[in-house]
Amino acid sequence: MKISKLIACGLACTLISSTSLFAKASKADLAKLGGELTSYGAIQAGNKAGTIPAWTGGITKAPAGYKKGDNHIDPYKSDKPLYTITPDNVDKYKDLLSPGQIAMFTRYPKTYKIVVYPSHRSASFPKFVYDAAENNAANSVLTKDTNGVLNAGVTVPFPIPNNGVEAIWNHLLRYRGEQLERKVGQASPTSKGSYVMVTIKENVYFPYNVEGATVKSVKNKPAYFVQTVTAPPRRAGNILLVHDTLNQTKEPRLAWSYNPGQRRVRRAPNIAYDTPGTASDGQRTTDQSDIFNGSPNRYNWELVGRKEMLVPYNSYKLHSKDVEPKDIIQAGHINQDISRYELHRVWEVKGTLKKGTNHIFASKTYYLDEDSWQILVADQYDSRGNIWRVSEAHCINYYEKPVFWDTLQLHYDLQNGRYLAFGFNNQGPVDNFDVRLSKKDFTPQKLRRKGRR
Repeated sequence: MKISKLIACGLACTLISSTSLFAKASKADLAKLGGELTSYGAIQAGNKAGTIPAWTGGITKAPAGYKKGDNHIDPYKSDKPLYTITPDNVDKYKDLLSPGQIAMFTRYPKTYKIVVYPSHRSASFPKFVYDAAENNAANSVLTKDTNGVLNAGVTVPFPIPNNGVEAIWNHLLRYRGEQLERKVGQASPTSKGSYVMVTIKENVYFPYNVEGATVKSVKNKPAYFVQTVTAPPRRAGNILLVHDTLNQTKEPRLAWSYNPGQRRVRRAPNIAYDTPGTASDGQRTTDQSDIFNGSPNRYNWELVGRKEMLVPYNSYKLHSKDVEPKDIIQAGHINQDISRYELHRVWEVKGTLKKGTNHIFASKTYYLDEDSWQILVADQYDSRGNIWRVSEAHCINYYEKPVFWDTLQLHYDLQNGRYLAFGFNNQGPVDNFDVRLSKKDFTPQKLRRKGRR
């Protein structure tokens, strides 16, 4: 499937003119929002083949029998697979897959598959979020260095992006609820499939996502985050506190850590970019959390355009209490019989490392869901131009909110045959978007008290 020509051909791959950086959406494009385009900038209609449906609001109410606090009922449980992609027929579908997805079939020719189901455009958000997105489309601009955003609030600043860095900011600032408490499992299996489950408790506060919030009102701090490792015993008690900053060139991300052996809170200045992620055994960088987070300033970003692609979507089976982590985790990759892929339109964005900067990934390609701006698939390349890691966000609609976010993040390392899986909560409490949090819960003093308990 060829990439659509919706993006002006004059945008260069690695350099974008200053005029395009600060151009707002045209009046003609703004008039399309809420009609031809959704408030998030997605094409409202389905595709000509009928294999992608029209967006009709996403999931607007919970399925019958669902109770808040339960694992989410699969609204599409009765769907049957349309087809299965294997190494024998992958060439037939290569135009609908990323290079990284195709590489998975080469790396695991005996076990890897992609099971494709009917497509459902289930992503939905509260009305105030869509209203804010339309307001942002008319007013938001990048800062001169592109490392920040002005005149935006609540959610994606650029529903109709002019360039790659605007699309990346849409992912970074998309609506994810106002606060979140969750306790999840993380595993980094060996190449033979053995693993030790790491249990992590997270509290997150998103002041930027609060109704009426703006970039200005949150004073350059859109998110606060504390992460506590609770198991296994040898890792338990390590705590990380982060004050995320929007313009990290103006004000670097602030972070503190607590080590139970030292019983001290210390500043942690390097919790960004390609430093190893928490308890990840080196299988995830800090900026691979949420597939991508942090400052976009080390890469030049090219907006390639929209395309149709097979991506993980409506992954309620992976979220179900009817399966356990041991049913999901296998050598090399997860059990692909439990995963679900659908055909959706995505935005393709390529990032190339800037000269004079450093990162373990020389380039990246992200595929962002047009209905949510969530990165669903990422291909990450080494300095030789080889695909190194392939990341996937297996998402569901948390319809009690509603918010569209991952239930399981995967980061596959094609070189060492290992991967990291984050988000297991099949048998424990599900993500709680109703917890009451504020900035007072995210201070170094609070971190010190947590560590002493």
